[in-house]
Amino acid sequence: MDAYVDNVVQREFPEQGYPVRRPAVLRAWLATYAAAMSTTTAYSKILDAATGGLTNKPAKETTLAYRDALSSLWLLDEIPPWIPGRNHLDRLGQSPKHHLADPALAARLLGLDGAALLRAEQGSTNLSEGTILSALFEHLVALSIHTYAEASEARVSHLRTRNGDHEVDLIIQHADGRVLGVEIKLADRVEDTDVKHLHWLRERIGENLIDAIVIYAGERAYRRRDDVAVVPLALLGP
Repeated sequence: MDAYVDNVVQREFPEQGYPVRRPAVLRAWLATYAAAMSTTTAYSKILDAATGGLTNKPAKETTLAYRDALSSLWLLDEIPPWIPGRNHLDRLGQSPKHHLADPALAARLLGLDGAALLRAEQGSTNLSEGTILSALFEHLVALSIHTYAEASEARVSHLRTRNGDHEVDLIIQHADGRVLGVEIKLADRVEDTDVKHLHWLRERIGENLIDAIVIYAGERAYRRRDDVAVVPLALLGP
């Protein structure tokens, strides 16, 4: 994995027309981006965190070039914000959710192995609430769903209101405009608080919501009394 990142920085970036003058800054940006996975953290905040000790920080245009080059190399796989085809919702955020091509790459960039991820003290990040392990779990679920959605010619996005009051981890939209709402929880049980945003989405878009689903780390698939489906990650499939 380290050799792969070295190859990207030293060879593939220049081949894309982006010569890297300060490889250490690009590596720091990648690691900070990994720490922000599964969030909508602003690029300016990622840059500040990656270059906190530098007096000569790269320009915003430079970091946007990083993003564009990494996307063209398929290292970044961001989830776009959902833009409804029908005007059911307003005040939606327009920031993408940050994901790399593979959650294993994110863990390696952060220098975390399996043992470290399972230690609670290794999980926090200054860029987001929750833990790195939870973010990796969401990343893995999103990667799987994106693969299956492409086979069904469906689009994957996420929903977050501008003030952050409501957020649905994944929105899977079919060609007819109807959607699946998906929440992702790294837990072995699903509580009422875990489905409140799915209830809100159902109230707002009504029949255009095909189903509401929580994907979790438990072992049993079932449907709750409120008609929300609960599915283990291990049972996901096309």
